[in-house]
Formats: sequence, C-alpha cells, structure tokens
Amino acid sequence: MDKDEKVVSLSGSPIFTYTDGEKEWEVPSGEECIEEISDHIEAHIGKIPTVMHELVSDTVHIDIHHVPPTKERPFHTLVTSGMSDLPMSVPEDADSTKYMELMVSLPESWKIGDAAFKDEVWYWPVRQLKYLARFPHKYETWFGWGHSIPNGNPAEPFANNTEFCGVILLPSVTVPPDFHKLKINDQKEIEFYSIVPLYNEEMDYKLAKGTDALLDRLEKYHLSDVIDINRKNVAKKRFGFF
Repeated sequence: MDKDEKVVSLSGSPIFTYTDGEKEWEVPSGEECIEEISDHIEAHIGKIPTVMHELVSDTVHIDIHHVPPTKERPFHTLVTSGMSDLPMSVPEDADSTKYMELMVSLPESWKIGDAAFKDEVWYWPVRQLKYLARFPHKYETWFGWGHSIPNGNPAEPFANNTEFCGVILLPSVTVPPDFHKLKINDQKEIEFYSIVPLYNEEMDYKLAKGTDALLDRLEKYHLSDVIDINRKNVAKKRFGFF
C-alpha cells in the first residue's frame, strides 16, 4: 500500500504513514507453523493449557497461546502464532527478519478469559497482539527491532484506566535468550518480539532522541516488558526539561 517514507523524525529515523488504506479481505491459507511454535513455547516458557483461536480471520489466522503464571514465572505470557505464515515486506537494505511473532507479558493479577475480555481494561493487550500481528500483511510493510506504533493518529489510550497509547517492539527480557528465535528450515527463521506499551511522551522522546536514548531511560528504572499500567513515565518533562 502507499506509504509516505519521506518524513523523518528529529532522531533521523523514518516515520511511515499509511495513506491508501489496508488490503482487501483475504482468506488465510491456515497456520503453517503452529505446532513448531507451540513446541517452542513449551520448551522455553511453559505449558500451554489454553489457545485463543480466532473464529474469523483475515489474511492470516492469528491464535494466541497462553502460558499462565508459575512460581518461577509469576506473570502471564501470551504469544501469537500465524503472523509468520507470510513474510513481511522488509526492504532489501534492512537487516531484519521477514518472519515474526509477537508476545506480551502480563502481571499475575491480570484477568484472563472471555468474561474479563468483555472489558477493554483487560482485553487491550490481546487486541494489540491481534492487530499488530496482522498489520504488516494488511499494509504490505514490516516491523523490526525498536519500531514504535501509536494507537491511532492522534494516539489515544488503550483503555480508560491507563495512559499508555502506543507500543515499541523489543526482544523480551522475561524469556530465555534461546526463545527469541525459532529456525523452521534453511529459508525460514521466526523471531519473537515483545510489545512494550509506551506513554505519548515516551513515543515523542524516542522520535526526538532515538530508540537507544529511550531504552537507556527505561533501563535506568529497571523496567521490564511485564506490563504495569501504573509504571513511571520515563519521558515526562520536569520543569520544562526531560
């Protein structure tokens, strides 16, 4: 689809805006690597008692695998499968994977299930997983390390109990390093990225200073990718300064 690649942030990174709408609805071909992904999750994270299956899918069939909290890992882990069925439209000069799946880590107190998900307060991370997993294929684009995606234009909070209004894609720090990549064959290797929610000021800071500068601030406060809707806004201005 048409996208404007001429806009550049203050940090020098391109800002993509999509002006030609999304691709028409397409019937997905089915999940190609669901068994390999499921085995990979269970080998490195934990048992999967529940898979949230899509009833109606567009372009790719996105399921979400749920690993509940344990004593060793006291938080929920949700991982997509199906995004990697199709390659992303990665530019030839970009050193980035064509095959990706997404994950999110939620605190142990987070409510999971059909009843809870009727309330956006609990559902928005799942909505983001589904939306972002489909996005590159609907807009013929790509995601990579450090890409940030606002929730609309202008960005709006995901739910009425949080000011998070965008995400950044990063390797998760809550999983073993061996989980980050899954080799299917010589032509296909899947990389797993965590969606880490951001405040509007943090997205602005990243555009102005760059991804590394934002990560330095997040690391300064020892923040992980387990979602905390009350966490500190690391880019909120104090007395006119960052």
